[in-house]
Parts: sequence; C-alpha cells; structure tokens
Amino acid sequence: MSSASKRALVTGGSAGLGAASVGWLQANGYEIVVLDRDRPWTGKTPVQFIRCDLASRTELDDVLPDLVAAGPYDLVLLNAGINATGKFEALDPRAHIDILRVNTEAPMVIAAALLESNACRSGGAMVFVSSLSYFTGYPGAASYAASKDALAIYARSMRKYAASRGVTLTVAFPGPLKTDHAERHSPEGADDSKRMDPDHAARLILADALAGKKSSIPGAGNRVVAVIGRVFPKPVTAVMRRLIYVRLKP
Repeated sequence: MSSASKRALVTGGSAGLGAASVGWLQANGYEIVVLDRDRPWTGKTPVQFIRCDLASRTELDDVLPDLVAAGPYDLVLLNAGINATGKFEALDPRAHIDILRVNTEAPMVIAAALLESNACRSGGAMVFVSSLSYFTGYPGAASYAASKDALAIYARSMRKYAASRGVTLTVAFPGPLKTDHAERHSPEGADDSKRMDPDHAARLILADALAGKKSSIPGAGNRVVAVIGRVFPKPVTAVMRRLIYVRLKP
C-alpha cells in the first residue's frame, strides 16, 4: 500500500490533541477526514470535513452514513471530548448529559458503525482517547472522569470483536496538555509548565497505535503517575482534590 493511499478519521480534529494528530498524519502521507463542530485548520494538505455537534444524537445519526462512505480507514482516532469543572451539584445538569454524549456515547456509536460496516481496513488501528484521570480520579470534573473511564472499559470489551475484523484497538491515557481546553478547565493561576505539548503527545499515541499496543500513556511522568494512582488510589485522589477541586471557582 502506498503512503498516499492511507486514510484516517479524526474526531475533534480542529483543536488540541486532535489538531496535533491531524498535523502528524498529514506529515506522514494520510488522507484525513475530520469530524468536528468547527472547521479545522487544514495545513498544507486539505482534509475532508464533516460537521457534527456530537452532543446531538440526531446530528450524529445523520452523519454516520457519510463517515462510513468516507472510508475505508487505516486509522481512526476517536478523540473529541468536552469538560465541565466545578462542584457536581452546582453544574448545569445539561452539562453532565452533554459530556457523556460527546465523550462516551459518540465514540461508542461511531466505532460500532465503522466496524459493523467494514469501514476500517484489515490491519488498521482504532484509538479511543481516554484520560490519565482513569488512574487518579478527577475531583471537580466527576462527569468527565466517568465518561473517560466508561470509554476505556468499552474499548477493552470491544477488542476481541475488532480483532475479528482485523482492527487493533488502543486506549490512550494522555495527561494534562498545553491546550486552550485544558486552560479553560484548570484552576486560576495553575502552572502549565509541566503540561505536555499536544504535538508530542500525538506522536507518542499514534506511534503506539500503529504498533498495535493495547494502551498508550504518553510520557514517562504520566506513566509514573498511573502506577502510583493504581497502587495508592486514595492518597493520589486526595492530592488531586487539593490541586484542582479546592482551587476551582465556586
């Protein structure tokens, strides 16, 4: 297969980790389909843009045939995600619903549709972007953490079925990134110096996915946090609460 014939789908490809992934894929010869609410910056190579607000199940159902028809894909990156931070009971109930729809329901529905329609090439890879909070908890963003945990469990449960279609599944667990999205949902005055550059995270995650790895935790520091979070969940969650929850504006 020539490099020019490789094709990828990226959800949430207009900003952050998604946009960084689009850039990496462009540099490596992929034709790209971007599913997002906002039109992405396309760089040197045009992308096929399919607009959809993933918080709307009606819109998602309407574009599923277009997503299938735009394949077959060698790589699918299910990256789109939103967040809401603050005290759980103080947040608009609609925010919790939207988070679960965008972060969990949408990638589940898209993955199932693509696999059932054979819209992924045999030998291809599918990546579900979860979160490092899977290992640590995320006080102040309970719905986000729940949505990303559920997605990781779904991906693991789908692995055998995907393998029967010749597709490997990778779950990515990125930590804090230097993105506008992370800045909006961080406590005021939070130090972003230790956040990972999204271009770096994208390179590591996509390399793991193309190598057929089951999981990807980009960065040695994040891998250490994941191990400590598994071994000492209560102390790590307490630290996260002090760093995030108690510093959020009411």
